[in-house]
Amino acid sequence: MSELHPSLRDNVRMLGELLGGSIEEHLGEDFLNKIEAIRAAAKDDRGRMGESSPALLKTLSEMKDSELVPVTRAFNQFLNLANIAEQYHGIRRHRESDSVDDVESVAELLTRLKAAGVSHDDIRKLMGELKVEFVLTAHPTEVTRRTLIMKYESIADCLASLDQTDLSVGEKQAIVERLRILVAEAWHTDEIRHDRPTSVDEAKWGFAVIENSLWHAVPKFLKRMDQALTNEFDEGLSIDACPIRIASWMGGDRDGNPNVTAPVTQEVMLLSRWMAADLYLRDINILRNELSMWDASEELHQQAGESREPYREVLGRLRKQLMATRQWAEQAIEWLKQGHSDLLAPAPEVLLENSRLVEPLLMCYRSLIEKGLHTIANGQLLDTIRRVHCFGLELVKLDIRQDSERHRNVLNEVTQYLGLGAFSEWSEDEKVAFLVKELQGNRPLIPQKWPASDEVAEVLSTCRVIAQQPPEALGSYVISMAGLPSDVLTVILLLRECGMTHPMRIVPLFETLDDLRYAPECIDRLLSNDWYKAYTQGHQEVMIGYSDSAKDAGQMMAAWAQYQAQEKLVVTAGEHGVRLTLFHGRGGTVGRGGGPANRAIRSQPPGSVNGTFRITEQGEMIRFKFGLPKVAEQSLAVYTTAVIEASLLPPPQPKDEWREMMDWLTERSLASYRHIVREHPDFVSYFRSGTPEQELGKLALGSRPAKRKATGGVESLRAIPWIFAWTQTRLMLPAWLGGDEAIKAALDAGKTATLRTMIEEWPFFKTHIDMLEMVVAKADTRIARYYDYRLVSDDLKPLGRLLRQRLKDTVLWVNELKQQDSLLRDNPVFKHSMIVRNPYTDPLHYLQAELLKRVRSEDDVSIETVERALKVTMAGIAAGMRNTG
Repeated sequence: MSELHPSLRDNVRMLGELLGGSIEEHLGEDFLNKIEAIRAAAKDDRGRMGESSPALLKTLSEMKDSELVPVTRAFNQFLNLANIAEQYHGIRRHRESDSVDDVESVAELLTRLKAAGVSHDDIRKLMGELKVEFVLTAHPTEVTRRTLIMKYESIADCLASLDQTDLSVGEKQAIVERLRILVAEAWHTDEIRHDRPTSVDEAKWGFAVIENSLWHAVPKFLKRMDQALTNEFDEGLSIDACPIRIASWMGGDRDGNPNVTAPVTQEVMLLSRWMAADLYLRDINILRNELSMWDASEELHQQAGESREPYREVLGRLRKQLMATRQWAEQAIEWLKQGHSDLLAPAPEVLLENSRLVEPLLMCYRSLIEKGLHTIANGQLLDTIRRVHCFGLELVKLDIRQDSERHRNVLNEVTQYLGLGAFSEWSEDEKVAFLVKELQGNRPLIPQKWPASDEVAEVLSTCRVIAQQPPEALGSYVISMAGLPSDVLTVILLLRECGMTHPMRIVPLFETLDDLRYAPECIDRLLSNDWYKAYTQGHQEVMIGYSDSAKDAGQMMAAWAQYQAQEKLVVTAGEHGVRLTLFHGRGGTVGRGGGPANRAIRSQPPGSVNGTFRITEQGEMIRFKFGLPKVAEQSLAVYTTAVIEASLLPPPQPKDEWREMMDWLTERSLASYRHIVREHPDFVSYFRSGTPEQELGKLALGSRPAKRKATGGVESLRAIPWIFAWTQTRLMLPAWLGGDEAIKAALDAGKTATLRTMIEEWPFFKTHIDMLEMVVAKADTRIARYYDYRLVSDDLKPLGRLLRQRLKDTVLWVNELKQQDSLLRDNPVFKHSMIVRNPYTDPLHYLQAELLKRVRSEDDVSIETVERALKVTMAGIAAGMRNTG
């Protein structure tokens, strides 16, 4: 650990020692010594060449069933504590220097933009239009229970307290003792969910992230942004500016998840309103204590009447309205649970429109400014106003997502019931003509009473729930597996038929390789329709799918297809005079479009960002990026500055020879990837036996099934468990397969100089190669080989040997391309982080392989104990790798 920052090294060591003390107190000195012996052997094993240490493997394979759970828990807990230390260390570094590890402040960016020749007018114009929207999703990747997350947040707070320089000896001892208690509590808390969370549970978890972190981080970040603009232009953010927005899929994403029903969506939206009202009540109570002054504007006095404390009077009325709103939401939830399908009617004092919440606050603000009380106006009151603009009365804007096939099935049943034939059998032109005619007309299409199937009835019930909501409460309606203009028009028609009176954003999600290639034509055909173009009101949103496209075509081909689709979509929107927002469906891993956010944004095609950026944040990445207020502030800065820079200083257009090179590379990567994944006769069997894919369904991660359909092979598997399974074995196959042979072919063909020029001059290609390097640095052929040794039959092992050799070759080619002797030469922080984790992660891998062997065998083992230990290894490896899916 000598190469780690001293403060981080000390924190990791201290937390490890405190954990060791808890383990010794609970299980005795002998057991702690056994844990330490395994850790030391694993560390020594890392220094060996070739085969893994026989002594280490013998110790792990001979463990008794009764030892499995505590041993796996010990290594899992240490990795979680190391993550806390690293996360807090990031906060510390940022506090010590405002620009560390690519975390650039808005002020620094404005200075750089000015030096680059960007005009003040262009910057001011962009700031007025800036919109960065985070969409929190509940994909099944958050392994850690909320109970433990809260304890981990308290541990981070203690680490911050220890950094105070004026602590007395007694104060420091008290903080360390508090840490000792928290670590002990974490050790004695079951880290594995035994019951799968419901969709409502997932939504509550998302609300908790807002309550505990984003609620505080957003106004603080905006205050810094406002100050930076004021210093540069003598004019800050306008009071109604809303550059940061939060949306959610939790409770709205029903794509392949039968657990998300219309009542669930309704309940989540009501819970969201309850939470928002409760949070604003806390703010209003603080403001009523602070705004005790009597001097006020005539406007405010007229509203307050004869009150000697006009601010408190106006805020007191608002408090009563918020209390009524919270009570109504609570009663409406109970009404819903009693089986009522209609929404409980709100009383007049219930707040549903954001304008009714923000106007009294703005009146108080105007009054304070008029009376010269600028300091007071720009304190807590401005923070609350900023929160209203960001979160609204809905807390999060709920997106709805559904598969296009489900919508087509509705119309298919309707048209057949009405004697019009089968909608599904019509040509695309016939479908579009029918849909537009219905949309332009006034007659109802769907009969009030007809024998709809259960699936069709559920889609229509969801549309009715959406139609009941205030427009401000809704985000986008995302259509997964969208590929045709009729997919979009169908949703608009269904919403209108169910009572929708405002034009909700309808967003096609282009996921597969073929869909990405067709996306520009699809949007062109839509916008060429006069009725639809008028419906958009000059704004079209399109979602780019990273996960399924990578699973379909391999990472290299998918990345290039995504890039080209975005380029062409920008041109298409421009030709139609429509503003385009690209919604990026990225995951936490490279195989799902993940990686450092700022670099990913800055490497987007020129013109594709343009002041607006919408992105999914999923599972454990929400906690890593937004789980602590200070970390959330940094994350907001990372995204916002990157969006500003990508808009005002976009990367260069790729040269023709670079495009030709990418076409050349991806033609080979696609063929190579699909040759293995789709065509190799042993691949599916190897995947199922050599990874924990079969056991993933037993890990209560999220409310969603692992597959979209109950049957089917790899193609039906969700991208998240697809990535999860390969990450657990450290083969990391989805991120490099296909790209490996493409790079080799280019090097062999003498194209090295071109590739190196692309790395130096084209951010898109540099980011792709850097992410490939990071992923193969996480990979480990020795560990992957052990999974084969324990789990894979002899007839399948040749494929395993082939894949591991290709992974080894990928490392060589990446190093050759980057002209370096070893991986991560330019990223020592990440490299050392992996070095620290390996002695704790490695035993979990070996144990997992052993546990998989036991659970799949017919031997006399305690299935309950083995399965529990297996879940802990999955959680621990995810913690060690800093991601799951």
